[in-house]
Amino acid sequence: MDATGETARRGGATYAGAGVDIDAGDEVVARIASTVATTHRAGVLGGIGGFGGLFALDPGRFREPVLVASTDGVGTKLLVAAATGRYGTIGIDLVAMCVDDLVCVGAEPLFLLDYIATARVDPATIATLVEGVAEGCRQAGCALLGGETAEHPGSDTELDIAGFAVGVAERDSLLGPERVRDGDVLVALPSPGLRSNGYTLARHVLLERAELPLNGPAWDGAPHTLADELLKPSVLYAPAVLAAMAIAPGAVHAAAHITGGGLAGNLARVLPPTSDASVATGSWEVPRIFHEIARSGDVEPEEMERVFNLGVGMVLIVENTAAEIVLSQLRESGHEATVIGAVVPGEGAVVLEGSPSR
Repeated sequence: MDATGETARRGGATYAGAGVDIDAGDEVVARIASTVATTHRAGVLGGIGGFGGLFALDPGRFREPVLVASTDGVGTKLLVAAATGRYGTIGIDLVAMCVDDLVCVGAEPLFLLDYIATARVDPATIATLVEGVAEGCRQAGCALLGGETAEHPGSDTELDIAGFAVGVAERDSLLGPERVRDGDVLVALPSPGLRSNGYTLARHVLLERAELPLNGPAWDGAPHTLADELLKPSVLYAPAVLAAMAIAPGAVHAAAHITGGGLAGNLARVLPPTSDASVATGSWEVPRIFHEIARSGDVEPEEMERVFNLGVGMVLIVENTAAEIVLSQLRESGHEATVIGAVVPGEGAVVLEGSPSR
């Protein structure tokens, strides 16, 4: 009997016995191959399974291309998905968190890689997650170029997911604070829910303090459950922003993705040091879920503003004379965009004036 046979006869250690199931990992790859292929776009070379994803950037499309990269996750929204066994839209959230950062500097998303870490590979769950990532990539117009599923037996984290996206922009078309001018207007793109930020506080207030069941109504009289509300997929803004930039070249000066830190924290990142953003907080409707969180947890308004987007997922800073054409294009793209303020002389601060409407 050879050494391998002798080890097996003795009941020797194996990778599967230690907690890593290579066969399950292979099954995941087999399940997702066709799904990944549906995200392919011009530039993708080959398919999944290699040591690296290949993408050929067309140099003829650009005068001076700049590659832009972003990475993110979905935070503890994943715990809500785990508690309900509903993983179908988490991948859309992941793509949105990555590509909507890219578009804030004017970049077109090209491709995305995902990374899934789990204590035990369940092929059906991983396939569902990746299907959501693929759907997000299709919405964003980028390719799911590759990824990794890592099995970590004994880990305290049952499941986590992260993404890494790459986009491209013309150097002379990059968005940012240096292009912002006093008199520019602030155009808000609405978010119907939390997107992927503030879930630690939301879960603490709604599930722990208020002890609300995920399968119960989101609030008194709500036609949908709390789980439905908390698992609303993040809106993908990148295609609409790119369309607005194309219809009014040079008119979009900057963009802020409203994530952790809220409106004030993120909008300040795209202001020059000599200008403020004056925001009329009563100029948009705050979704009901935010009022429920504030009421159930007795959360102070300042804390709500610092943690949540309060119904605004993206803000474009637009040249005043082009505001109407940009608004029209954003609405044509399916977003009920609205003007919520303007850029004024100042010191790089975001001034929130008034109270958000209900």
